Amino acid sequence: MIYKIRVILETDDDVFRDIEIKDTQTLWNLYEGIKSAFTLLGDELASFYKSDVNWNQGEEIPLEDMSDEGDGETMSDVYIKEAFSKVGDRMLFVYDFMKMWSFYVELLEIVDKKAIGNYPLTVYRFGKMPLKAPNKKFISPTEIDDFGEVGDVDLNIKFEDDDSFSNEEEEDIYDEEDDLIEDDI
Repeated sequence: MIYKIRVILETDDDVFRDIEIKDTQTLWNLYEGIKSAFTLLGDELASFYKSDVNWNQGEEIPLEDMSDEGDGETMSDVYIKEAFSKVGDRMLFVYDFMKMWSFYVELLEIVDKKAIGNYPLTVYRFGKMPLKAPNKKFISPTEIDDFGEVGDVDLNIKFEDDDSFSNEEEEDIYDEEDDLIEDDI
């Protein structure tokens, strides 16, 4: 079986790719397909997150096992047919935890056809990939006045685009640090 999956970049502009992948491949193969489809460079850490119809973040399936015991589930352990059991199933995908490229991933179609070529295949591209990841800022849905019980805290954290920081500001910070180091020499 071939699974047709739509991957949508979380940004103000419409940017998405449709990827076909075999049901016997893993989430690691889909990770590689997403990197290729969106021209993401490098081998940055990433995770898929199970999701419901409202895109609420659920259980994490990371690229690498970070558990103390070394027996945690990773992308290589989960087959596409397990991750997406029916049309409409959704996952969230985050690539590069420093830049936070965020994507919505949804199974569009399951097709019983013969595989042609190497999968995953990018079969449709829409929108231009931005040069840098959209900025995110943390927004808490409630104010926390004290260190109450964990049950008292709303854990539905949301992120919004924040264009207040630019690379120029980051470069200025590095220039100032370089000046300080040179002055000390």
